[in-house]
Amino acid sequence: MTFHTKKIYQKHPFHLVDPSPWPFMASLASFSCAISSVLYFHLFYFGKIFLLMSFIFLFLIMFVWWRDVSRESSFEGHHTGLVQQGLRYGILLFIVSEIFFFIAFFWAFFHNSISPSIEIGSIWPPKGIYVLNPWQIPFLNTLILLLSGCTVTWCHHSLISNSRNQVITSLSLTIILALFFTLLQVYEYKMADFRLSDGIYGSTFYLATGFHGFHVLVGTISLFICLIRFFNFQLTQQHHFGFESSAWYWHFVDVVWLFLFVSIYWWGGA
Repeated sequence: MTFHTKKIYQKHPFHLVDPSPWPFMASLASFSCAISSVLYFHLFYFGKIFLLMSFIFLFLIMFVWWRDVSRESSFEGHHTGLVQQGLRYGILLFIVSEIFFFIAFFWAFFHNSISPSIEIGSIWPPKGIYVLNPWQIPFLNTLILLLSGCTVTWCHHSLISNSRNQVITSLSLTIILALFFTLLQVYEYKMADFRLSDGIYGSTFYLATGFHGFHVLVGTISLFICLIRFFNFQLTQQHHFGFESSAWYWHFVDVVWLFLFVSIYWWGGA
């Protein structure tokens, strides 16, 4: 008894994705992160453990989801030129949504700093808040992020020029700078004299800079995944949208930090 395999030829350049559980699981993990964050902020007994487990769950889903997308792109050949064009539109729309996400924090900050209410003494920064010196760690972090933007651009040009050694070197430097930035921000938080619960200044400061730090962490993971894919020869001179989207995201993180430094650290603390 013989079996004949029927070949199905696709007559269009689009990618019709297979059913995947990861979008639903990622939404559950994100919801769990939000709930556990509230529990942690309100000092529930298991809030910290619940928050840690939620983030681990979310990062595991990110890993398997990116694994599937990399497989579809590198080994199954589904990411045609037209599919990559659609993905570019998608990442651009995602970055636009992130811009509006940060506009909300800047709006809250400027609303309270330009016209401080009588409840905080009609002054900004509020009385009792000892702001951070913008020309110490914040300025150093600004230089680090600007330098990382240069190294990721160097990596992009090296990739287009098909210079593998320079690609690996420049991308490794970008990841090291990103980790250094994160460590300095953690140190800055530990040395600050105010906390998230210290009124409107503390809440706007930590929400804006903290969410930016989370975006830096996500961007660092994305660049690290790109580095692994470079080592495995999955990103080439002609086919490298995975790195291109990460580079765009990283430049967005750089620009947001410049606005944070000028408005919150420098102008807001003057």
